Amino acid sequence: MTADPIRPRDRLRFPRWGQRGTTGASIPAELAFESVSQVYGSLRALDGVSLAVKAGELVCLLGHSGCGKTTLLRVAAGVESPTTGRVLLDRREVTGPKLFLPPEDRGIGLMFQDYALFPHLSIIENVKFGLRDLAARDADIAARRALSRVGLEHYASDYPHVLSGGEQQRVALARSIAPRPGVLLMDEPFSNLDRRMRDAIRDETVAILRETGATTIVVTHDPEEAMKIADRIVLMQSGRIVQEGSAEAIYRQPVDIFAARFFCDFNEVEGVSRGGRVDTPVGLFPAPDLADGASAVVCIRPQGVRLAGAGFCLPGRLLSRRFLGEVDLVQVAVQGLENPLQARVRGPLPARPGEDVGVEIDPAEVLVFAAGHS
Repeated sequence: MTADPIRPRDRLRFPRWGQRGTTGASIPAELAFESVSQVYGSLRALDGVSLAVKAGELVCLLGHSGCGKTTLLRVAAGVESPTTGRVLLDRREVTGPKLFLPPEDRGIGLMFQDYALFPHLSIIENVKFGLRDLAARDADIAARRALSRVGLEHYASDYPHVLSGGEQQRVALARSIAPRPGVLLMDEPFSNLDRRMRDAIRDETVAILRETGATTIVVTHDPEEAMKIADRIVLMQSGRIVQEGSAEAIYRQPVDIFAARFFCDFNEVEGVSRGGRVDTPVGLFPAPDLADGASAVVCIRPQGVRLAGAGFCLPGRLLSRRFLGEVDLVQVAVQGLENPLQARVRGPLPARPGEDVGVEIDPAEVLVFAAGHS
C-alpha cells in the first residue's frame, strides 16, 4: 500500500494549493442596497442601510456581533427578504416591494461561517452541488478544476469528516467559486481556523478571489483582517453604517470614538477644551472643533507614547514590561492620571521597571473627541 505523501502534520503546517492563475474568471456584477431595513419584532437588525459595491471590488463588512453584518449578507443572497428597501444587481432590482428573485436565480455565491458541507456527500459531490444546471460531465470538470485550485483534488472521493477545519474551509471555497458567481458573499470565512494557519489560508483565498474577479463581500469582526484584505471597509454598528472607506482613511480619520476604538486600544485621557486646545496631565492637544469648556477624550495610540531617560520630557515611572517579540508592551505611571499609560516600544528601554523615565507624546498618534459620544 502506498503511503499518503502528505503526512497529517504537514497538512497542518503546509497546506498545498493549486497553481495560481488557474481558477477561471467570473463576470463581476455591481451590488447595491437602497435603504434596506430588517426588523424582527422589537429588534431592528438593519436600519436604512444604503451601500454600493463596485464590480470586482472586495469589501469587508466589519463590526461587533449583532451589528447586522450577516443579516445584510443574507438579504443580498436572497436567504431573507428585507422589511423595507431594495437590492439591485447590475442596477436590476432583485429584491424590492414588488419583486423577490429566488436565491438560485441571482448568480450570487454564499459561503457560510460553518462551511455547511453535506456530511453524506463526498467532497466532489459537495463541490458539484451548485452545478446542477450543467451536464454531468461539465459539472465534474468544473468541480475538479475548483478542487485542484484549492489543492484538494486527491480527496475528491472522501467525505468531509476526514478533513481538517482548514481543508473543509477550502472545500467550501471550491464549492463557492465552481459556478463562477458574479458576486460572492463570505460570512466569517476564517474565524474557525487555527491562528497558525489563518494567515496562509486567508492570503491564498484572497488570491483566488482576485483571480475570479468576482465582486466579494466578506463579513468579519477582526479589524486587522479587514485591513489586510479589503479594497474598502464598511464599519457597522446597531444595524447602521458608521463609516466606509480605505483601511488607512478609517484608521487615521475615524468619524467618531466608536470607529477609533475599533481599530486601536487607546490610552484615553479626559480633559477640557480651552481656546481650541484640550488641557490634560500629559499635555495640550489641538481641538479646534470643540467649544470652550467642553469635556473631551484624548485618545493616544500606544505606539505614540515615547520614553526617554529620567529628567527629559514629562516625568513618569516605568511600572512593567512585557516582551512581545518586535516590541515591548510597557505601563508608565504619570502624575495626574488615574490609569497608567500603555506604550508599545521598539528598541532598548531607558529604564527598568520601578525606575523613573521621561514621557513624550507623538501628536501624529493622537485623536481628540467630544466626551459622551461612544
